[in-house]
Amino acid sequence: MSTETPLLLVLDLIGTFAFALNGALVSLRATRLDIFGVVTVGMLTGLGGGVIRDILLDALPPATFVDWRYLAAAAAGGVIAFALSPALERFTMPITVADAVGLSVFAVLAAYKALNLDFGVLQAVIVGTITAVGGGTIRDMAIGQVPTVFRAELYAIPAMIGAACAALLYGLGVQNIAATMGAAAVCFVIRMVGVRFGLDAPRPRWQR
Repeated sequence: MSTETPLLLVLDLIGTFAFALNGALVSLRATRLDIFGVVTVGMLTGLGGGVIRDILLDALPPATFVDWRYLAAAAAGGVIAFALSPALERFTMPITVADAVGLSVFAVLAAYKALNLDFGVLQAVIVGTITAVGGGTIRDMAIGQVPTVFRAELYAIPAMIGAACAALLYGLGVQNIAATMGAAAVCFVIRMVGVRFGLDAPRPRWQR
């Protein structure tokens, strides 16, 4: 299954938009940035993971720099977050949901892209995980926060499981959009269940 098919391209753009929206909303909540700063953080969040993915896979130049639609999706996410932030702040979950969508889509599509380039299963899972958490890590560093992936909450683990599900289905010959959506749904559900019930990744006893 090629990650360049139209439907998977749409999913990739949705992930880019969702991450950009998330990054911009997080920056608005955590800092006092102007519109340029908000949109910049949003675009870094939306595009960062994909750039890291393409560099790791030696798929150069990165898709971000050869397809204007990625830049447009990221910019749109940042601008919409800035424009609608008062309304979005009334809800408790928009930032988390947008982040979970981006996390899920990026983890699965990056794993598929690695497999299509003849990388092994383990390498595909690693690439999927790094891609999924890369944008959020860049976002947190840009606004001076400890990256979410390094905190106790479930973040990298759902991405890893989603990428592993994608790799398993690929290995079984199940290579269709239903498999893609199913693997992404696994990641999304685990992430949101973790948020809903306050589940954390294991950490030292003295920090509990």
